[in-house]
Amino acid sequence: MPITRAATQAALRIGAVVLTGSLLAACGSGASDTASDKTGGKVTVTVDLFGSFGYKEAGLYAEYEKLHPEVTIKQTDTEDEADYWKSLQTRLAGGGGLADVQGIEVGRIASVTQQQADRFEDLRKYGADGLKGQFAEAKWAAATGKNGEVLGLGTDVGPEAMCYRTDLFEQAGLPTDRAELAKKWSTWDGYLELGKQYKAKAPAKSAWLDSVGSLYSIMIGQEKERYYDASGALIWETNPALKTAWETAVEASAAGLSAKLDQWSPQWNQAFAAGSFATIPCPAWMLGYIKGQAGESGKGKWDIAALPGGAGNWGGSYLAVPRAAKHKKEAYELVKWLTAPEQQAKIFAKQGNFPSSTGAIAEVAGTTDPYFSGAPIGQIFGDAAKAAPVQVLGVHDQNISQQITNALSEVERKGLAPEKAWENAKKGVANTLG
Repeated sequence: MPITRAATQAALRIGAVVLTGSLLAACGSGASDTASDKTGGKVTVTVDLFGSFGYKEAGLYAEYEKLHPEVTIKQTDTEDEADYWKSLQTRLAGGGGLADVQGIEVGRIASVTQQQADRFEDLRKYGADGLKGQFAEAKWAAATGKNGEVLGLGTDVGPEAMCYRTDLFEQAGLPTDRAELAKKWSTWDGYLELGKQYKAKAPAKSAWLDSVGSLYSIMIGQEKERYYDASGALIWETNPALKTAWETAVEASAAGLSAKLDQWSPQWNQAFAAGSFATIPCPAWMLGYIKGQAGESGKGKWDIAALPGGAGNWGGSYLAVPRAAKHKKEAYELVKWLTAPEQQAKIFAKQGNFPSSTGAIAEVAGTTDPYFSGAPIGQIFGDAAKAAPVQVLGVHDQNISQQITNALSEVERKGLAPEKAWENAKKGVANTLG
């Protein structure tokens, strides 16, 4: 999720420990542990992420420290990726307060490679160029600078599916079989039609989906070109695929199908356990988030089916080492280990973050998830990953996406006319681009 992504709370993709503002800057600093850094000859490698990439929850930090007794790992993270990125930009500009390892959302990686390559280590100097064959080609290429610099190693990708509550479907008289549902909502029109049927018989205080912003995000993830074309030109205002995603989200809002919850908000987090919505578009990294928010009582109530409208990708991330990092070599060794196929496979099995490593993808093909009613998640997300388009990434992808989802929130939560909200999105993007 990612992430956008924003984004992922105990045992989940976005938000294990919420640390923002000055606290994040202080805890993320690789230079603030001078005394403890040297104690007993140990090195403290600091890792700063947006939300939880699942490393701590899956026990990978503990495993690495056991294999490398001279290393202690200290992680900080913030729930909202936009807040994280803003803080990271401030620290990169000042050169201080940076961790040894920084997470980068896929929607930001073009900014790193095209505008900030001088602020991150070229990992080739540590031997990273020998790892190229380990990653999916598109994942590797996206983190490659203009002069061939390797500016990050890929963690996960975000193949998309649809997660749904089987108990709520049953109460509304809808089918629960994942194959049958995949046929009924093979198109987004079919998905909205099922939503209208659900609304007619829905349990009290339960909507069809969480927010129209998540609907937009999942739909735009099905497109190769979204905000920029292959030449690097901005096309978002005239892109017909983006217009379709916007209009579908607006239609869902007008039909009253949304719970009107801003993603990553406290109210949204609470809604998973409360049964406030029956479906949520879910990239693979969302699985860990759902488990963490819905809790043990949600086990067996959720299932996963193929996504309406075809395969897509939403989110995915990288691990990078800033030039100002205190322990660059040790940071690279940790990044290399965390992104290796074996560790990526473990993360998927425990958290749902789908691997960007080709070896790990093959290894997890047969994975099922008992929490999600035994859904064959390796097959569902593996098929989606194979069929998803290789997306054109631009410098301001994430910023533009945020402005559009903000505008959709105005439509569904404030009742703003879609035309006015669209104008607000245009103004927001213009301000973002400067």
